[in-house]
Amino acid sequence: MILIGFMHYRKKPEGLNKAYAFAAVAKAEGAELLFFSPGAVDFRNKKINGYIYKDGEWIKALSGFPDVICNVNVLPKEKQNETADKLSREIPFTSHSIGSKTTVYDNIIKYKEFANYLVPSEKVLSEKHFFGFMDKYGEIIFKPSEGHQGIDVYYISKENGSFIIRLGSEKTNYDLSGLSDFISDKINKEDYIVQPYINCRTKAGNSYDFRLHVQKHKKGEWCVGKIYPRIAEPGSIICNICSGGCTGELNAFLKREFGDNHYNIKKYIEGFSLQLAAHMDKIQKELYKEELDELGIDIGLDANQKICIYEINWRPGYPPAMNADLNTVKNIIHYAMFLADKNKHRITNMNMIY
Repeated sequence: MILIGFMHYRKKPEGLNKAYAFAAVAKAEGAELLFFSPGAVDFRNKKINGYIYKDGEWIKALSGFPDVICNVNVLPKEKQNETADKLSREIPFTSHSIGSKTTVYDNIIKYKEFANYLVPSEKVLSEKHFFGFMDKYGEIIFKPSEGHQGIDVYYISKENGSFIIRLGSEKTNYDLSGLSDFISDKINKEDYIVQPYINCRTKAGNSYDFRLHVQKHKKGEWCVGKIYPRIAEPGSIICNICSGGCTGELNAFLKREFGDNHYNIKKYIEGFSLQLAAHMDKIQKELYKEELDELGIDIGLDANQKICIYEINWRPGYPPAMNADLNTVKNIIHYAMFLADKNKHRITNMNMIY
């Protein structure tokens, strides 16, 4: 039986619905899940003090190293990440970073095939650079290069001689000097990027985008895990759930917004998501000798209903509406089992050679 490691920053799994879902699906698919934190790893004896789910409860288990590790959770501490890096040299991990927003953007430009779908994006080098971009596009998005969950994503426009900054539904006015100080303060603390604002709105006037969640499953092939629209709250242009937005059901949303063309739009988005995932996987293999397992691709549609890529994320988060959707968990478990079998065959072949 394949043993799948589930690494988490918490020491115990009690109360973690996500851990329970992974354990339940693993068992249903003929595998076993070992929950553990990085601090529970004994490299000297190659043992892990973890937990398995058995007979309705989590029980302590001293185990050998698992066949594969699902590293779907963020590890907040440097020491935890050091342990994870050391483990990854001995055991296959399901997830690998695609880099910052700037790195992803530059790689797509370099490989050209999907470059024309990108929303123009630049790292802000100075206040002068920022205002040059602002003059060119008029309405822009200003956000952290390493950001997530829509945090600190600003919409900035110029109206009647002053500058308007929106963060969620909050609105602030700045003069030229005030905005210059604001930008300087932000870029001196961390890297920020700018993009032109794409006017992607519902018939009711709410900003929206689509999250394309693509995953690998049984045979290491890409599939659509979930596609859903994210709609910003009134007065805001940020569609992320953590910033006040909400999700909708894809078919109902497309029928409401695109009428008789809804089916064609759906197939266009689905096909695009799989093609882009395969392309990003190719880039990852060529540049880093790694394979990807899942991506969260954020897109909009311009006035001509052409796809515009906002950003691409690894280890995408799931909105509350997907907590009970075990299909996404099943895909991760299936891919983990595929990786474990693949690694066993590799080791067996190496032993035969030597």
